[in-house]
Parts: sequence; structure tokens; C-alpha cells
Amino acid sequence: MGAEPFSQSQTQDHNYRHAPFVLGLQPSALVDNVATVDWSLLRQIPGERGGSVPVGIEELDSILREVKANTRDAHSPIKTLAGGSVANTIRGLSSGFGISSGIIGAYGDDEQGQLFVNNMTFNGVDLSRLRKKKGHTAQCVCLVDDLGNRTMRPCLSNAVKVQAQELMKEDFKGSKWLVLRYAILNLEVIQAATHLAKQEGLLISLDLASFEMVRNFKLPLLKLLESGNIDLCFANEDEAAELLRGDQNADSIAAVEFLSKYCQWAVVTLGSNGCIAKHGKEMIRVPAIGETKATDATGAGDLFASGFLYGVIKGLSLEECCKVGACSGGSVIRSLGGEVKLENWQWMYKQMQIKGLPTPTDVCK
Repeated sequence: MGAEPFSQSQTQDHNYRHAPFVLGLQPSALVDNVATVDWSLLRQIPGERGGSVPVGIEELDSILREVKANTRDAHSPIKTLAGGSVANTIRGLSSGFGISSGIIGAYGDDEQGQLFVNNMTFNGVDLSRLRKKKGHTAQCVCLVDDLGNRTMRPCLSNAVKVQAQELMKEDFKGSKWLVLRYAILNLEVIQAATHLAKQEGLLISLDLASFEMVRNFKLPLLKLLESGNIDLCFANEDEAAELLRGDQNADSIAAVEFLSKYCQWAVVTLGSNGCIAKHGKEMIRVPAIGETKATDATGAGDLFASGFLYGVIKGLSLEECCKVGACSGGSVIRSLGGEVKLENWQWMYKQMQIKGLPTPTDVCK
């Protein structure tokens, strides 16, 4: 399980004697600015509600100013925390499920970069593969309406990131899983990470990111799937619809069937309607767990992935993996932001016990 240490010429302090079981690739560390807003503010923001459209730094600052000006409730200010889909999943695996997890990427030498480091360190995530660089750390505005739906506007322009040529096989040696999120801007580093991870025998999980990403960059995504390197793929129902846009039978079941041609595990999440998953010849549908009304849907898919991966790692059945995912996805929507509070982990453990699912041990802080 161990790995060769870096040579003296390497500047990163990696500890490969205890490589994280799961690694997440998030080329740019990201800080989320989460706030509840009303519909009138959402109408002023370009792009479709519910999606994730990249913006520039000026637009990000403009949105934040608007949010601050319209946030009248002192009890619901802007919440700032380490974010990004992969970071959410990795943090959940570490803090909620006790799975040793690390992250590969880069953060800037600014206040946001230090916030990201502090938050992930507090949650037990291995940061020895996270590079510090001079420059800005990426940010994202997560706007949550009164129904709990979130609209995201990430700002990645001029943000520091890890480059494809900076990755080494030592980054992956000794680990068992690599968690990825599809993004056209990160395609080169995703391809490099996938190549190195497969050389080291890792299984790879891919999240389809957003319906806009699937819609606008479907061909590179299909090529990635067709490579046969993706072992587990997560899509929500909007992403699944985009994946099969134009097909006669473009429902979620058809999307699961399509993904299962390329991946060992294929999962389509359906929000309050649960999920559909396939592994081998087995297909299962599992309902959602918990309240139907979400406080904030931010991170629901990311934390579902945490629970599902925990189930796979522990050798649970496909149905049990889905149920754990439903429990963990249900835990994060109970409060604002993509980080699960301690009381919501406790809620999740109780739900798992009720359903006869094996709960993590020695995890509670």
C-alpha cells in the first residue's frame, strides 16, 4: 500500500507511506459564497436559473455586491467555506464516513486560499498534494432560492490551478480511488490524471458537473467515457437529459443504460425522487430519504457521491450504496452550503441505522 517517497529535488512534502484511500482532483481550490436570495435578484443574473455558468471577476464582485445589498436578514448572511464539487465529496468521505481522503490541486496565497486550507484540514482531508501558488484562489457564488434550489456562478478566471504537466505518478501511488468532475477548462489535467491513475491501478469516479457542461461539450465527454477509464459515473436528471438529447427514449433509465455501457457503476440522481443505478446486470431504483423540502440543494449530489462511494468501498450491495447515498445527500440539504454540520451527520447515522445500513465507526468528533 505504501509508495516511494519524493526525491530530495521535489519541493512538495508528500507522505506516501499512508496514501489516502480516495483522492479528489480539483485543479483549482475554490471558496463558496453561499446566500439565500429571492427570485427578483436571480432574474437580474445572466444565465439560466439552477445552472452553473462561469463568470469573470468583475461579474462575481457585482453579484456579491447585489447579494449583500439585498440580504436583509441578519440571520442569513453570506456563508463562506471551502467549496467545489470534488472538495465537497472528499470532505464528506473524510469527516462523515471516516474514509482517508486527499485532494490534488492548487490554492492561491490569499485569504481565500488559507480559508480553503483551514476548512479542509479541520475536516481531516490530506492536503500534501495541494500546491500553494502565488495568485488568486477561485471563488463561486451559490445563490439559493426559497425552494432550496441553487444557482451557481463560479469565477475561475486568473485563479491558480494545477497543470497537467505538474502531475506525477507519485501523486496517485498507493491510493485506490480518484474522484473527478467534468470541466472543459480542466480537460487536459483530467486526461493526465486519468492516465496516471490508471497506471497506478486506481478506480475512477466522474461527476458530469452541470447540464450546460454536458450540452456544450458533449463530444469530449463522450470520448472520455468511451476511453473505458471511468469506472463510476454520476449524473443528475438534467445532465442525463442533455446526454441523450435528441434520442427518442431520453429518460433517466435510458441514461443509466447508456452510461453502463462504459462504466461499472452508473448512477442518475433524481432529486426528491431518489436515484436510479446500475451495476453489471442489476438495476435499482431507491427513493430519497428525509424531508422533501430542502433548505439548500448545494452539495446534494456531491454528498450523495460520498455515501455511494463509501458503500462501494465497504462492499455493500448496489441498493445499499444507493441508500447510503440518499442518506448523505439528504443530510447536506438540511442547512446552507455544501458542508454537513455535526448534527446533520448525526441525523444521517440515525437514518442509516433505521434502514439497517452499516454506519461508520470512530467518525464523530
